Amino acid sequence: MSVTKQIELVCPAGSLPALRSAVDHGADCVYVGFRDETNARNFAGLNFDEAGLAEGLRYAHRAGAKVFVALNTYPQSANWARWTRALDRAADLGVDAVIMADPALMDYARRTHPQLRLHLSVQGSATNHEAINFYHEHFGIQRAVLPRVLALPQIRHVVANTPVQIEVFGFGGLCVMVEGRCALSAYATGVSPNCDGACSPAKAVRWEQTPRGMEVRLNSVLIDRFDPGERAGYPTLCKGRFDVDGHTYYAFEDPASLNALELLPELLRAGVRAIKIEGRQRSPAYVAEVTRVWRRALDACLADSEGFRPSPGSMSALAQLSEGQTHTLGAYDRPWK
Repeated sequence: MSVTKQIELVCPAGSLPALRSAVDHGADCVYVGFRDETNARNFAGLNFDEAGLAEGLRYAHRAGAKVFVALNTYPQSANWARWTRALDRAADLGVDAVIMADPALMDYARRTHPQLRLHLSVQGSATNHEAINFYHEHFGIQRAVLPRVLALPQIRHVVANTPVQIEVFGFGGLCVMVEGRCALSAYATGVSPNCDGACSPAKAVRWEQTPRGMEVRLNSVLIDRFDPGERAGYPTLCKGRFDVDGHTYYAFEDPASLNALELLPELLRAGVRAIKIEGRQRSPAYVAEVTRVWRRALDACLADSEGFRPSPGSMSALAQLSEGQTHTLGAYDRPWK
């Protein structure tokens, strides 16, 4: 049995080389951001200026791929104009959609650029169909990216009760919090991932070799300590090890990547319209390999969803690219939900 409903593979691009890699290896869509705090991956060396985005749009559109711009952080009254200017630039350049979280910016977009397609970002924290339908009714949202906290039955319930297209994450980093509501990084660093676009900004990260091992801190907060030869991932508070009742362990979440490749048939049958790959901060080589594996798997599943099984080679390739070289089904596989 085949699944014929269209489903898009949405891949990350933190640079022009990464965008080209995604398009060349089969992405239907790529998502990008500008070089400022208007997007949730505001790190030095990432993202696009106007000239780079214009070139990326030309490259993607020649190949029949779409480009989405993430404007998915929350402006404040003192810097509101920066977000509206970013939205105006995206619309003027001819992007295929903008990915948004802030209702005021959505209202501005709908009034100022009524032809512009709007997607609800995962940063909008919409975990039920009532919230998604609110954004659809008031701002014309046409697609919503679900936070990575819903089990498969919950996703099916959302899809069945909204006219909005639903996009879910298939691979990449996990967030233990409901996206758009996390204050842990802001508590430790004074920089909000929700407003400034940087979780664990590099300027706050400290690495120090000590007699007890490699210690990593956010400002003065000890996040983790690694033994010699142990893989040391990028530090975020939610993926650190802490002393709790005399035991040291990952109190929030193990550093593992989401990998839902084996769930592709169920996601397609649920009516999901797009699979998203996380990783705008990753290298072009990472983007190329993940896109290649998921493109091949998605095509195979669309051709024969009943007979689809991810190949050992595909799972092995993705494991090599996973955080800590381990992966999980995350919230998708929680029978108690």
